[in-house]
Amino acid sequence: MNATIPDWTGRKVLVTGGAGFLGANLCHALAARGAKVTALDGFLFGGGANPANLDGAAVELVRADIREVDLRPLCEGAEVIFNLAAQTSHMGGQRDPLADIAVNAVAQVRLIQAAREAAPEAVVVHASTRQFYGRPLSLPVDESHPVNPPDANGVSKFAGEQYWMIEHRTASRPVVSLRLTNCYGPRLRIRDARQTFLGIWLRCVLERRPFEVWGGDQLRDMTYVDDVTDAFLRAATTPGCFGNVYNIGGPPPASLLEIAQLMQLVAGADAQFVTREFPADRKTIDIGSYHADDRAFRAATGWSPAVGLEEGIRRSLDWYRPRLAAYV
Repeated sequence: MNATIPDWTGRKVLVTGGAGFLGANLCHALAARGAKVTALDGFLFGGGANPANLDGAAVELVRADIREVDLRPLCEGAEVIFNLAAQTSHMGGQRDPLADIAVNAVAQVRLIQAAREAAPEAVVVHASTRQFYGRPLSLPVDESHPVNPPDANGVSKFAGEQYWMIEHRTASRPVVSLRLTNCYGPRLRIRDARQTFLGIWLRCVLERRPFEVWGGDQLRDMTYVDDVTDAFLRAATTPGCFGNVYNIGGPPPASLLEIAQLMQLVAGADAQFVTREFPADRKTIDIGSYHADDRAFRAATGWSPAVGLEEGIRRSLDWYRPRLAAYV
């Protein structure tokens, strides 16, 4: 563990969305550091939660829907709340915006109210998204970029983030919001593209069938999950971050075509792809090229991504090969 991160031994921590991709990786990291971790997850259909994600982690798993469960007992005594419970599918939000906002905004207010009563001094690190910036006016995108959500999911996620920032401003709660970009790595949902395009690409490579590259010129910055986990831990333990929102990026951006070619470099003949135009239902909400200006978070915490894209793809494929059946 980096010397700048204090000892987590014995600290009570709540991770919402704790059986999902990012939440489970965070739970593993916290448990390995000696924290007393409670993971809350509703295992909602179409989400990233998977029982296999917490295999081997000394974590208490509570299976319950954040929209309905009494959250006060879960918050009781928590020193840190990592808030990753979310509906993340952009097309899912378009099809059912009421369900989308129920998780991403209304449930956030429920958690805020419960934490006020049961954990009034807990630090909160909120998982947010770059999606609500919409189509960038210029690159790279910093935190002052106008918010212009391209879809219902972007609206609900922005609302949830802002409820937490109001909690900081009005109740002085230490809150940090991390606006994440395309995250990938072990425990990602790979059965389809609901979490990120790279998920279905990984599955296709592992099953030795071609994957589709839509467009190809769009730039993306991909963040490996270990680097995301490090960012969450640093945000929680750096008081200078409290009250701020930060973009989290990754290594230098690459085009979708370049990422596909890296897959081929790593996986050889197992990685074959075809290019096609964006499907009509996706094109209307596509934001084009994006990469983050995350200098503010780097300056505040000393964080920087340690895993390059080629290495991250290799680690991901190696991790899934013996576990594929549990993830498809």
